[in-house]
Amino acid sequence: MSGQPDETVELVAKYTYGTWRAQKGWKKPPHIVDAEGVYFTDVTGKKFLDFSSQLMCSNLGHKNKAVIDAIVEQAKKMPYISPAYAIEIRATVSKALLEIMPQGLEKFFYSTSGTEANEAAFKIVRMYKKPKGAYKIISRYASYHGATAAAIAATGDPRRWFSEPVGKIPGVIFGPDCHCYRCPFNQEYPSCGITCAEYVNYMIKNEANVAAVIVEPVVGTNGVIVPVKEYLPRLKQICEENDVLFIADEVMAGWGRTGTWFAVDNWGVKPDILCTAKGSTGAYTPLGITATTRPIAEYFEENYFAHGHTYEAHPLAMSPVIAAINEYKRLNLLENSKTMGAYLRKRLEELKSRHISVGDVRGIGLFWALEIVKNRKTKKPFNTRADKAAGAPLMVDKVVAELSKRGVYQSAWISHFVIAPPLIVTKEQIDYGIDAFDEALKVADMEVER
Repeated sequence: MSGQPDETVELVAKYTYGTWRAQKGWKKPPHIVDAEGVYFTDVTGKKFLDFSSQLMCSNLGHKNKAVIDAIVEQAKKMPYISPAYAIEIRATVSKALLEIMPQGLEKFFYSTSGTEANEAAFKIVRMYKKPKGAYKIISRYASYHGATAAAIAATGDPRRWFSEPVGKIPGVIFGPDCHCYRCPFNQEYPSCGITCAEYVNYMIKNEANVAAVIVEPVVGTNGVIVPVKEYLPRLKQICEENDVLFIADEVMAGWGRTGTWFAVDNWGVKPDILCTAKGSTGAYTPLGITATTRPIAEYFEENYFAHGHTYEAHPLAMSPVIAAINEYKRLNLLENSKTMGAYLRKRLEELKSRHISVGDVRGIGLFWALEIVKNRKTKKPFNTRADKAAGAPLMVDKVVAELSKRGVYQSAWISHFVIAPPLIVTKEQIDYGIDAFDEALKVADMEVER
């Protein structure tokens, strides 16, 4: 970039908030001018491989013509109408969702983000369970469910800390994660007996008044943690045995990211409520979806449904969904997620064999985490949650800076990288990203304990 001031950067930094950060770190946000396929371009003309689909949402890549055309067509036809009316796009999207959602999810509430989708789920749960006096929600520590009051209350990561005590709803408690690399019970699978699930059963029976359990079937930002095969079926069984609703937060893991339409499909689990967003439109418009079973829907035939907002079922927000579904099918992206995911796993394991700073590689489909450690034997991390909250320098940020120099954009969180390229990615593009990692990880290797 030339030494001349960039007015766009100056205006954005001065007049808008940079999210999840102290604003002193928001003085020179990168100026992006274009994006197409699996790449985006900054104001200097430098092209970056989008190795994380932005915020793990651009599943279809950038500038998909079919999706853009669908938005333009709806904008010309009817850009907005009150949610009090029946319109064609609302009907056709709902019909299309019935064909791909897990069996039994038959009624939808449309919002404009993942956090709103989860917020709606919590309100629905508490209204539905009110006659029984149940209101508590069980979440997990390795989780992120959104920024609004209910969703942040159910978030286990440090972003919740800043909302306490008054910026979140009461009644949310936290259970253990199904995280074999860092098992909270220091046990080994499979001899552990899936203690992480059984402990939730213990919590429900001893807490009383538990209305629902919410999980990311594959944990997203907090580590792409893939559960062992018995975990989700057993957790759903525990919920059924205790008359507790099971909520699947598929905001990030849904829409082909794990090689199936939704992550729960990998284990044959049918949730009572499913929340999703990002990949539903490929991030071309902001849409959140809260899907419920028919029994939940029938409760509100006679009971007041106390939720809604101006942009509920917004025509433009919903406009790309059918085109997006068709593109997932036309481009065979669920299969590509599996095929390219297997190749990505192979290349990531190669990195682990060459770099002493790599502690763990885990994932499914095109959804992977590479976790770096200061000591591979003890699993000591370079940084902690407290470091992140305090704004301390993070080793992952140093590696990200090196990747950026090499034309790769990579999302990172505390001690790991979330590697989740658009589902249209090719082997050659994966190779480019991995080769950049091969060089960038040297900065972490230099600081490991030997």
